[in-house]
Amino acid sequence: MVYIQTYIAILVLSLFVIPFLKMKWKGIITLFLVIFNAILSGNLVFPALLGEKLAFVFKGSIVTGVIPIRIDGLSAWFILLINFTLITGAIYGLQYMKAYRKQTANISLHCLAYLLVQTSLTAICVIQNSLVFLFAWEIMTISSFVLIIFEYYKQDTLKAGINFLIQSHAGVLFLTLGFIWVYYRTGSYDFEAISQFSTSFPPNTSLALFFFFFIGFAVKAGFVPFHTWLPYAHPVAPSHISGVMSGVIIKIGIFGILRMLQLIQTDYVVLGYIILIFSVLSGIYGVMLAILQHNLKKLLAYHSIENIGIIGVGIGLGTLGIGQHNSSLIMLGFGGALLHVLNHSLFKSLLFYSAGNVYQTTHIMNIEHLGGLVKQMPHTTILFLIAALAICGLPPFNGFVSEFLIYSGMFNGMASKEMLNLVVLLFSVFGMVLIGGLALLCFTKAFGAMFLGNPRHQFNTEPKESNPGKLIPMYMVAAFIVAIGLFPQFFFSLLSEPLKLYSDKVNILEEISIGTSITETMQSIGFSSAGFIVLGLLIFFVRKTITAKKPKPILTTWGCGYVGDTEKMQYTASSFIRSYRKLAEPLFSIQKKKIEIAGVFPIAGRHETHPHDKIEEWLIDKPWNFLKFFFGKFRFLQNGNPQFYVLYGAFFIALIIGIPLIKEFIKKIIYFLIQI
Repeated sequence: MVYIQTYIAILVLSLFVIPFLKMKWKGIITLFLVIFNAILSGNLVFPALLGEKLAFVFKGSIVTGVIPIRIDGLSAWFILLINFTLITGAIYGLQYMKAYRKQTANISLHCLAYLLVQTSLTAICVIQNSLVFLFAWEIMTISSFVLIIFEYYKQDTLKAGINFLIQSHAGVLFLTLGFIWVYYRTGSYDFEAISQFSTSFPPNTSLALFFFFFIGFAVKAGFVPFHTWLPYAHPVAPSHISGVMSGVIIKIGIFGILRMLQLIQTDYVVLGYIILIFSVLSGIYGVMLAILQHNLKKLLAYHSIENIGIIGVGIGLGTLGIGQHNSSLIMLGFGGALLHVLNHSLFKSLLFYSAGNVYQTTHIMNIEHLGGLVKQMPHTTILFLIAALAICGLPPFNGFVSEFLIYSGMFNGMASKEMLNLVVLLFSVFGMVLIGGLALLCFTKAFGAMFLGNPRHQFNTEPKESNPGKLIPMYMVAAFIVAIGLFPQFFFSLLSEPLKLYSDKVNILEEISIGTSITETMQSIGFSSAGFIVLGLLIFFVRKTITAKKPKPILTTWGCGYVGDTEKMQYTASSFIRSYRKLAEPLFSIQKKKIEIAGVFPIAGRHETHPHDKIEEWLIDKPWNFLKFFFGKFRFLQNGNPQFYVLYGAFFIALIIGIPLIKEFIKKIIYFLIQI
């Protein structure tokens, strides 16, 4: 209780102090408070990860009733990864935001919103009163909106922020409906009432309740088709905010889904199949669109959708395991999903920080205009490569560990002889393989176009490596990426308490030996891969040492006999994935602008492709255009003539007076007819 009171007191004090600090102290104090709050909440929740459940009850008010605070393994897992990502984001942002230090008011608001995001995310993980939960969710949404629209004076930024705000509140609507339904049936705001509701009604009713919550949380998580805010919000937000948003803010949607699965009793087999299919399609759709993107941060945004799909596959497997009473499937499914939540927060935040380094030195996000940055930015290149290999699921990095667990769960689930089960799991395996292969293609394109080859654009200033203030948090993240890949047993063991939350359905502890053997296998693969990398680096070092004294001629790239501009003879990002684009064109809306090359000595040629999201076009653009068209028909009413506006007022007053009279007249006619 003292921890919580101290936490709230520090937050309230900081909200009044930060706006009046000098510019150089705003970021430093914010960073200090983020770390201090992380230590306070960490001390409170870390025991829960080791098996000690904590619960507090606040008196609340007449409106809210009592406010239970419950901290279990699931809460602890999410709060710890939230704190780590917010700390690295704050350290990185301290240097990143120096480019905007003239915007004093914006910086103050940015710092306050950052602290509120940390507090609200933590509160969401522990509060189990639905009314107060929605209040914390709203604070998180508005604070995130403020962080996204930091450069509000840009039209695209404001548009993306409003889009995020509207869609977030569409999700809140579904959450509110779900909580109102529970309160109507039970008369309680306590989350335990959700369990009472689901056990008192048929499985179809509880399944419908779950989908109210699922849609609300899926909007925040970015599942397809509720993903359309993500590709707009990420490119316009500051890079450390993009890292935090992809790393933890969208993961709070995953937390909500996992919490509802713990509370709601329903037909888990049917639910597992639905979540599996839904998630596989989300992952495939996200990565397919990511490959077509030219804007680096938009590309990474679609990869967030892809990885949310992978996490969803793990959740679907775990749910299926509950329905089939398969404890191995529960452990591998939910374990893989929870570990991938952590892994994605690490490598995706590292990718966004790398993108921020590139943007602040080149002022370009279009990867078609980049190239050769490995020479000027070696640290950023290595860090981006580590994160890219991790997101592609390659050992010895962390992405391989969680995906290996999910794959193991899918193959374990195939032991069931039921045809539907086999078909769904085979479809899931195929989807995961396709996701992995397309992710490799995408990051080969992105890394090659940005860092390898020769520069494709003449920069006003020579690109240079970022300062240590940005690189230190990036190396912190990279260290965890490698550590999880090399020592998966330790990190998997931390999941024992979150997984025990489902032990009332199936005794998961009986299968802990299976998890141990799988993590031992992953560790062996990780060490073998690391050894192979070390061997390669050793060979490279020996070669470099031997050839150090030999002259190194610098020659132009061979252009197949063509003596034109050699930089333009390179593969562009678009040409690299041209074959894929041709195959994917029927599924997506791709606009092309090109000038054909003609003549023996062509002077100019140009080819541009602009991919568009068809789901966004069908679900948002077309309905919105129809509404604009429909309401445009009534534009004549707003004609600027004061006489018409007076007439509208008189008509409205007459309508208010006339409706009761008309109703009374109709009643008398009906009464008269009845008498006859």
